[in-house]
Amino acid sequence: MEFILNLIHKLLNTYLPHIATTALIHFIPLYLFLKFLYFIFRSIFFIENVAGKVVVITGASSGIGEHLAYEYAKKGARLVLAARRRKSLEQVADMAYWLGSPQVISVHADVSKVEDCQRLIEETISNFGRLDHLVSNAAVTPLYMFEDLVEVTNAAPAMDINFWGAVYTTHFAIPYLKETKGKIVAITSSAGYLPAARISFYNASKAALISFFETLRVELGTQIGITIVTPGLTESEMTKGKFLTTEGKLEVDQVMRDVEMSVTPILPVEKCARSIVKSACRGDKYLTEPLWFKTFFIYLLFFPEVVDWFQRWFLIPGPGKPATESPSKILLDVTGLQKYVYPESLLSPHIKVD
Repeated sequence: MEFILNLIHKLLNTYLPHIATTALIHFIPLYLFLKFLYFIFRSIFFIENVAGKVVVITGASSGIGEHLAYEYAKKGARLVLAARRRKSLEQVADMAYWLGSPQVISVHADVSKVEDCQRLIEETISNFGRLDHLVSNAAVTPLYMFEDLVEVTNAAPAMDINFWGAVYTTHFAIPYLKETKGKIVAITSSAGYLPAARISFYNASKAALISFFETLRVELGTQIGITIVTPGLTESEMTKGKFLTTEGKLEVDQVMRDVEMSVTPILPVEKCARSIVKSACRGDKYLTEPLWFKTFFIYLLFFPEVVDWFQRWFLIPGPGKPATESPSKILLDVTGLQKYVYPESLLSPHIKVD
């Protein structure tokens, strides 16, 4: 039996890659054509009208979450907004109401706590009796080299908020989303695929989130639609420089922001939010915004060694040198491109406190 099993594996190792590659080359053009036709068909006939429907958004006090609230409000959705900052959340709720949402409630919640996530969904059902869209958006970004982390548990919030926060809310929301054949909009990140230095925990949390929702999509089938969003660099508090330090504290460090993001154009948040809501209403399975970020995925797929080398060379200076001497920061300083590739809001270090 062992001989037969080894023979099977040898045959598969020898022939299956060649057969699969040949089939892929022939199938891709037809697949892309049919996918394009299906996209056009959905865009014309299957755009969901969310007017009057109930949408829960976590991490809604700033950034993408805040502007998703505004986009849903313009379409007449009823909103449940959740975040840890009360005052900022209430300001977003007021603006969403002014923009057209018939009813908005704000829920002070920390998604890293399972009881808060349960309460968020319970308050939604108590107030509205239904749930149509769950938008999992809350996130934090640790920024440091892994070997600089003295107390490893200080990195726990990355998984607690970014991953478990989405899992908890999804767990409590699923029964109600099934009733309405609703949708989950998972705001992950292109960092879930790309190995950028200093954000290993952020990368890992987003990669876990992508894998979780892809598997959940298989398990749920057509009962609940799932749109997985992988934004590139987008205007937010993170791209303003708000990071989790090695001590486990949230601080704004725009110098390290410049090191990490360099001359990469940062997408205005309004455009990103608009695309996300359109994609969710269209029933897309995936959305990468801006679209050109997909180029990095292609290079990572075919040239992973080159991507690894470039990321290390570009973001990490030589031994004994400070991070500010990395090629990424030098390029930004020498070219003076910051004022052209960063939205104006990112040039100030001020963020919402409460």
